[in-house]
Amino acid sequence: MFTKKTINFLSVIAISLFTFACTNAQNGSYATDPVKEVLTKEKQDALTPQEVLEGLKAGNERYVNNDLTSRDWQAQVAATAAGQFPEAVIISCLDSRVPVEQVFDKGVGDVFVGRIAGNNVNTDMLGSIEFGTAVAGSKVVIIMGHESCGAVKSAIDDVQVGNITALLSNIKPAIAMTDDYNGEQTVANGDYVTEVVNNNVRHTIEEMRKNSPIIAELERNGDILIAGAFYDLDTGKVTFID
Repeated sequence: MFTKKTINFLSVIAISLFTFACTNAQNGSYATDPVKEVLTKEKQDALTPQEVLEGLKAGNERYVNNDLTSRDWQAQVAATAAGQFPEAVIISCLDSRVPVEQVFDKGVGDVFVGRIAGNNVNTDMLGSIEFGTAVAGSKVVIIMGHESCGAVKSAIDDVQVGNITALLSNIKPAIAMTDDYNGEQTVANGDYVTEVVNNNVRHTIEEMRKNSPIIAELERNGDILIAGAFYDLDTGKVTFID
């Protein structure tokens, strides 16, 4: 026979478990079957550029809320072995704190990712973006800078070190674009650095349009959408830049 004390204890446990299950279900974090499906040519063709962009925004919301999609990674690896049909090309900084696929809650075969310090587009990167869009069918190109970018800070400080010097020269136009900033124009001013980061994204997009007739034409025809973005290191939130 259970004592009254034991019955009360078991009742408390049962209520706690029920509350936990309901809370997780409401938050969308209750266990579900891992996603095995991947993008196919048919799925890629059916997507519009705006739908892809909205999906990336929704994925970032899940990332910020610590609610990433459960995936069967090995199933996705096997499913993409014979081909890939990514929906977007994302050019990001080299920074290790910006895990691009996770930032947008994407799985194997979902996005092309190009990484380079300062997220600029040289000839090799332009060729990669042209492949991702004109050849492989991606619908969106995102240039994404981030908070407290070391490359941008180095450009502001006019660092002269090996091949880094040539790399930083690509960021210098963004510094010139921020000449009218009303405040301290040094790396100690985080708001100023952010303005340069955002102008670097804008400059990179313009350089991409100017130096790649292929990408520019795809955009004019409505086949792709180009967007700039800023990643917040403190929260993981991606803000899209006009």
